[in-house]
This record gives sequence, structure tokens and C-alpha cells, in this order.
Amino acid sequence: MTMTAKHMDDSTTSKENLLTPKGCIGARHVVTFMLFLGMANAYIMRTNMSVAIVAMVNQSALPVDPLIVDDECETYYFKNDTQSSSTDGEFIWNTKEQSYILSSFFYGYVITQIPFGILAKKYGAKYFLGLGMLINSVFAFLVPIAARAGQAELIFIRFIQGLGEGPIVPCTHAMLAKWIPPSERSRMGAFVYAGAQFGTVISYPLSGILSAYGFSGGWPSIFYVFGLIGTIWSIAFLFLVYEDPEAHPSIAEVERKYIMSSVWGAAGVSSPPVPWKSIVTSAPFWAILIAHMGQNYGYETLMTELPTFMKQVLHFNIQENGVLSALPYLAMWVFSMVASFIADFLISDSFSITKSRKLVNCIGQYGPAIALIFASYTGCSPYLTVFILTTGVGLNGAIYSGFKVNHLDISPRFAGILMSFTNCLANLAGLLAPLVAGHIINGKPTQAAWRWVFLISSGVYIVCATVYLIFASSERQPWDNPYNDKPKHQKNGTSTNKKGEDVEDTL
Repeated sequence: MTMTAKHMDDSTTSKENLLTPKGCIGARHVVTFMLFLGMANAYIMRTNMSVAIVAMVNQSALPVDPLIVDDECETYYFKNDTQSSSTDGEFIWNTKEQSYILSSFFYGYVITQIPFGILAKKYGAKYFLGLGMLINSVFAFLVPIAARAGQAELIFIRFIQGLGEGPIVPCTHAMLAKWIPPSERSRMGAFVYAGAQFGTVISYPLSGILSAYGFSGGWPSIFYVFGLIGTIWSIAFLFLVYEDPEAHPSIAEVERKYIMSSVWGAAGVSSPPVPWKSIVTSAPFWAILIAHMGQNYGYETLMTELPTFMKQVLHFNIQENGVLSALPYLAMWVFSMVASFIADFLISDSFSITKSRKLVNCIGQYGPAIALIFASYTGCSPYLTVFILTTGVGLNGAIYSGFKVNHLDISPRFAGILMSFTNCLANLAGLLAPLVAGHIINGKPTQAAWRWVFLISSGVYIVCATVYLIFASSERQPWDNPYNDKPKHQKNGTSTNKKGEDVEDTL
């Protein structure tokens, strides 16, 4: 087994050029689109509580430190907000209690990351992803009942929803590794993960509208509508999507060969033992992990707390809150697509993949860090604040062509497992975000308190992006090379893999 990774890369490139399908839409595009919708549904389920809780809680009844002025901007803006009283909800949950409710989803989400990453590698990703999202969607119907039963019941239901959503990222990564050729990863990967922003853009304004005008008392309709949408997607996914090109009954043969020849070692081969020691001692893996942790802390701060900030400090009503809270994620969705084409263009123009990943990742993490600093000092200028946050979060979309697809570069065969580890630890960092924000602003809903929330997130972004800039790489790691796998059994000049398939010893 003397063929080097470089020779394999050259061979792979030539095969891709020879076998690239002529048609515009193929089976891999259908898979990509369904994964995009799945990611959108997942983030709808994560974010709808952030808007709903604004309508669920009686904000005016919350205890406030008598020495704190909490209406700094009210004198200047929204004096005639006639809807402020009508949007006060039925629950009196203080900021700490709200932070526990908002973070409960992530506890369930975090603990299923690694197990499903390992199971997806061994048994396939499709059914874990589809059934997990079905559980998440069905339990959404129980949220209104649980909320009225008590905080503990609501936290439990949100925890179960998090458990169901756990497979979404590692299983999506595992399927991308099997379906998407290296030359299409920036575009396809960014498109799939941009579903997160698309879901957020849909969730925030529609949740605001449903809170004000929806059926069943307003905010409960949020969970009924999105629960139904998620259920329909889950069933469609289980019927329309296949595990890999080999399992697809009607894929064009030229597309099957194109994918199989370019994604060498990622599909249609045995499942070798996971090289745990090599992974945990890999600097490129740690660079991805640190960047992912910083991203999740900053992102979850904004995703879970931005509607509350809009209400407490800027005093937007519930409909404005939903629409304006969605603007940063609309910008992020659009820019993630732009950045993906820029990344692929740089790569095709003899710019190394490693340099491309680092460049777009710097834009994606230093950008929001700077914006958070500026947004901390805008004072009573709500639309300027929204503009700055929209710009910063928009630039954050570049990370999908940065560290987010980097797992696929360094290890396409173990990409799902790598993603399960980085996403697990990143979400442990992310679930701290609403807890830290809740403790800082509890009883002190002021600009000064929110400034600390934003500055802490900015500092985390900067440190983690710098680590990635120094240590990241896009080179496929030696421990992922299938030509270095040890044969399981020997017979008549051939070795057999775990599935008992014959593999020639001379390659």
C-alpha cells in the first residue's frame, strides 16, 4: 500500500473532472435540500421559545432593583406603544428562571451528540436524524400544556425536545461526507448549515405574529404550527432520502460513480476502528473544536437573548421584536451563501483550501466580535443598534465555509464523529450563554448590564478565532487515510473488511 495521499488527491481530481454529471439536479442535490430543510426545522424548534417567552412572561410584573433605572430609552422611543400592556403574559418568571427554561433544551441536545455521532458511523445516519426530529416535533405539541403545569414540566419537555434534536448535526455531517464531493463541499455544506439561519429568519417574525394574533391564546400556536411542520418534514425525509449513493435505487449511474470516485474512503467501504488517540492529539481537530466553542457561545447569546434585549432595553413591541430579531439571521443566511462561493472561487483559483478556510473564518468570527463591541455603546439608538448587530451577525455566516466544513477536509470518513464531539463541547459552552446573561441582567435590565453580556461574547469570539487562525489545516489527516487501514482477515492475496468484502492488497 504505497499510494500517498497526494497521489490520491490528484487521482480524485482527475476522476471528478471526467465523471462530473452533466445535469443540473441530481440525487445529491435532493439530499442537500432535504438536509437544509431539516436544519431549518431544527433551528425553528430551538429559537421559537426565545420569542414565545417574551409573550409568555408578564414583563411589567417582574421584580426590579429599586436603585436601577430600567427605562433609559423609553423616554425617547415608543411612547405610544399601545400594545405593551396587551402583550404581558400569564407567567411571572424572573430572568434567572427564564434562562433555565431557555437553556433546558440544550442540556438534552448536548448529551446526545457523541452517542449519535458514533451510532451514525456504525449503523448509518438517516433513521437517527429522521426519527430524532420526529420526536422533537411531536413533543412541541406538549409545550403549552407543560408550561401551564409548571416550570419543571416545561423544562422536562424542552429537555426531551433537545434529546430528539441531538442527532441533527452529527448525522447531517455524516451524510454530507457520503454524498458531497470535495469540490462542492463549501457550497453544499454552507447551503445546508445556512438552513439554521433560514429557520431562525422564519421562526422569529412568524413567532411574533402568532404570539400577537395566533389561535389558542397566541403563543401556544407557535408550538402547534411548527410542531406540525416538523412532523411533515420528518416523515418526508424518511421516505425520500437514502443513506448513501449505493443505497439509492434510482440515482443516475454517472452521478453514483462521480460521488463514489471523488469521496474516496467516505462511502461504500468498511467502517474501521475510530483512531481516538490520533484524533485527540490532532492540532487541526483542536483548532476546529476551539473555534466551534467560541462560535456557539457568541451565537447562543444572541439567538436566545436578543428578543429579550429588544424588549427590555429598546422597548420594541412583540411584532417588531420578532421581525427585527430576525434581520441579523437573514443577513447571516445571505452572506453565508456569498462566502461559500468566494471560498470555492479562491480554492479553484489556486488559493489553498487551508488559507481559504482561515480567511473566511476570520471574517465570520472577528466580524461579529467587533459589532458586539460597537453595539455595546450605541446608547438609545435602537435602529443603529439593530443595524450594527445585523451587520456583525451577517458576517458570522462566513463560518460555514470556515471551521464548520473543516471536519470534512481533515477526515471525511470520521466527519460525523468529529462533528459530534465539537458540537457537543461547543453546545456545552453555548448553554452557558443564556445562564451567564440571565445572571448578569437579573433585576438589572439596563444598557450597562447588557454591555457586559455583549463584551464577554465578543472576547470569546476573538480568542477562539485566533486559535483557529494559528492552528487550523485542511489537509486530510494521515489517520483518516483508508490505505493505512489494517486488513481484518487474510485470504488468497486479498484482505476482507468488516463487512466481509474482498479488497485487493496491492493498490
